[in-house]
Amino acid sequence: MKIGIVCYPTFGGSGVLATELGKALADKGHQVHLISYRQPARMDSFHENIFFHEVRIADYPLFEYPPYESALSSKLVDVIQYEQLDMLHVHYAIPHAATAFMAKQILAEKGYHIPVITTLHGTDITLVGKDETYEPVVSFSINQSDGVTAVSEYLKADTFKHFNITRPIEVIPNFVDMKRFMPANKDHFRKAIAPDGEKIMIHTSNFRKVKRVEDVVLIFHKVNKEVPSKLLLIGDGPERPHIENLCRQLGTCDQIRFLGKQEAVEELLAISDLFIMPSASESFGLAALEAMACRVPVISSNTGGIPEINIQGETGFLSDVGNIEDMAQNALILLRDPGMLEKFRENALRQAQTHDIKHILPKYEAYYQQVIRESKQDPVMS
Repeated sequence: MKIGIVCYPTFGGSGVLATELGKALADKGHQVHLISYRQPARMDSFHENIFFHEVRIADYPLFEYPPYESALSSKLVDVIQYEQLDMLHVHYAIPHAATAFMAKQILAEKGYHIPVITTLHGTDITLVGKDETYEPVVSFSINQSDGVTAVSEYLKADTFKHFNITRPIEVIPNFVDMKRFMPANKDHFRKAIAPDGEKIMIHTSNFRKVKRVEDVVLIFHKVNKEVPSKLLLIGDGPERPHIENLCRQLGTCDQIRFLGKQEAVEELLAISDLFIMPSASESFGLAALEAMACRVPVISSNTGGIPEINIQGETGFLSDVGNIEDMAQNALILLRDPGMLEKFRENALRQAQTHDIKHILPKYEAYYQQVIRESKQDPVMS
């Protein structure tokens, strides 16, 4: 099968999932064409079945903002037609679903039919999509897709609640490549971070307000008073200057390391004891799943789709958004009890194994075949 995948190339969940999906499909023998404005962050090695197509945007003085949607639609038409793709899979509704529809209409006039699947990832629905500026386009684009998937039951329900959606949504959860995130012995690495045997807490995100990184630091501050610890902060974004200043105010700079964006995040997860995710909104929580794949229990909020992956009292603990005290106490419960921590580690690993890409990839392949088959039976609807 020849599959086009459109995604953002950043470290965010939608870009990571789309790229990892493309790599897995290529390993199965499918020909994958990744289309974006930059090579995706996780596209870190050559693969004979993966082809990258960069969307180039003309910079004319007339335009205050570069017309990315038009450039992407034109690129899609070119790639689909020239490469004779069997289907197009776009990740993140804005603007990818709309540009896919435009490309599909242009190709239809040329007599070329291309089925389109849109995968909803979260903020394209829960935050951005609810903006009245975007809502009509998002609803229309989703309804015009030949197939729609969401990464969690929560996101599916939220989409139907806030948008006028007239077609079914298939839930296919996020996944991890367990071969990549398989726990490794990194004792020497751990000693470099925590030379005196301190516990290690970790957080990864894009440092936006919705991730509540300030809460991570405040939770760590409370825990560190009781159990000597270190905190690793992975990622970068608009909240970082504020977080750095907060660390200075609390006097915790010596115990916290800002490591920025990291490609091999699994090496840092492998030496950690707890993963902290106090987000105000998460449609799934891919970062938490990756932590679990490295045997790291999760201390998180109970919002959105997180409870579907972080099981209360088994793989970690859930608290209300903003309840820093409860999250800190839950962290201390595990850090003070080595036996319980080890049990939670094993539970976390087993939970991650149920989301191994080898279990999830067949769901996508089956859905691709279903959508292609149905679109051929009813091309007018498509």
